[in-house]
Amino acid sequence: MQVSLMNMAGETVGQVDLTDSIFAAPMNGPLMHQAMVRQLANARLGTHKVKGRSEVSGGGRKPWRQKGTGRARQGSIRAAQWRGGGIIFGPTPRTYVQRMPRKMRRAAVCAALSAKVADERIVVLDQLQMSEPKTREMAQMLGRLSVTSSALILTAQPDLAVERSASNLSYVKLLRAQYLNIRDLLTYDYVIIPQAALAVIEEILG
Repeated sequence: MQVSLMNMAGETVGQVDLTDSIFAAPMNGPLMHQAMVRQLANARLGTHKVKGRSEVSGGGRKPWRQKGTGRARQGSIRAAQWRGGGIIFGPTPRTYVQRMPRKMRRAAVCAALSAKVADERIVVLDQLQMSEPKTREMAQMLGRLSVTSSALILTAQPDLAVERSASNLSYVKLLRAQYLNIRDLLTYDYVIIPQAALAVIEEILG
């Protein structure tokens, strides 16, 4: 598969070959959904906590004797039906981690990349370099590339000027190519891949 190779001025400077096993993979909606749910679940902290009757303070003695008072029998003023008592079956710290084989996770990413290619939402750049951080120049470059909505920009290595240029654009996210994931692919409409980042993706997923 071939796509146009663009420069930062929005001009076509050639063609670039994409690996079919990555960018022309069969569509698999259920697999992408499973990978997305897994990533969202693994991001949950699970630190919610309430106190049960054994953890709240007080209630060390029986409030009144068992029989003869005419009132309902009670064993502690910190039982659940009392004000200030413990919570029955409340949330406690837990893990939401879901496991998924690496091959399935990578297949989901390949399916998402293939969907972007089919929708013409992937832009391959010959290079992405900026002499100094300029948000305006980053926004103008995206306009020249016909990026009309949110965009995910992949980089092969850290670049402070590019990172700072994109940091003030709310609809743009900069990500190292080695950390490419299903959530960002499905969240952002366009994916901008410099050739150096493309080599990293093909090395990892190929």
